[in-house]
Amino acid sequence: MKRKIIVIAIVTVAFVGILGAWGYQMFYGPAVEERVTVVLRDEESYAEMTEKVKRSIAYDWAFDFYARYLGLDGGIEPGAYTFEEGMNVIEAVRTLKFGSDNSVRLTINNARTPEILAGKIARQIEADSVAVVAALRDEALIEEMGFDSAEAMFSIFLPNSYDVYADISPEALVRRMKQESDKYWSDAERQKLLARVELTPFEVMTLASIVHEETNARDEMARVAGVYINRLRIGMPLQADPTLKYAAGDFAIKRVLDRHKEIESPYNTYMYAGLPPTPIAMPDMAAVEGVLNYEDHDYLYFCARPEMDGRHNFAKTLAEHNRNADAYHRALNRMKIR
Repeated sequence: MKRKIIVIAIVTVAFVGILGAWGYQMFYGPAVEERVTVVLRDEESYAEMTEKVKRSIAYDWAFDFYARYLGLDGGIEPGAYTFEEGMNVIEAVRTLKFGSDNSVRLTINNARTPEILAGKIARQIEADSVAVVAALRDEALIEEMGFDSAEAMFSIFLPNSYDVYADISPEALVRRMKQESDKYWSDAERQKLLARVELTPFEVMTLASIVHEETNARDEMARVAGVYINRLRIGMPLQADPTLKYAAGDFAIKRVLDRHKEIESPYNTYMYAGLPPTPIAMPDMAAVEGVLNYEDHDYLYFCARPEMDGRHNFAKTLAEHNRNADAYHRALNRMKIR
């Protein structure tokens, strides 16, 4: 009996110890994997607000328990809340309880249209996507920025992260992006690269948007850009398939066909020589740098490899290119891609 009591005592102590360690980890262990800013809006309920926060914080049960303990369920002040890497649940809940940080780290990247860009921005600041779209398409603001369309103004949004106030107005944000763009292009070394490529910043962004859509292989971007630079300089149509997808309004097209080449659009670079009127997407900075640092070569053609590995075969002559294209189309046929 005595031995049984000792065993029970040991098990109990062990259980309490494990439970204590588990509880300590839930409340005091790192709960935030990486720095994140969450924008909570006035029209959102408490449940909606906390659900947004818990997407970035571990230990939901501990979060809910401590939030109730602090009376957070009585209401959270709308605003931008930044949770630093390594924060525990108690620190995260107290951040919500005792005030917001009105600055946010706005990250801009990977958008094909002003509407998609607006949606990404609206998830990070207090303005909703409708207001952001309205600013991006405001004719007076577009003219003030020196453009003639929202798609052209797209070129001032350089993919990067920016510190802004959460309550910044969409119009103020557009003006801030213009300042950031002007600062980027006024750099002395970048001015030298512009002189070499013989393009304006707007034209670089337009060409970079095509390069961005052509390849995900960063080490190929300068070579792809070199092909297009060569074509521009001899007056050869760019014949860029991504511009046909843009003209068709369908980036999901897997195989560009002859009928796509007949689309009547200024973005049809099979039909019209030179660059399209505006960027066809937001290029990443690797594509922008790829254009600025384009590879100097004699290639006039490139085609996706039949291995379907995301890379391309390059050619100097049409005959060589046609052989590469035939191999690629045979691979498409084998995969039944129509």
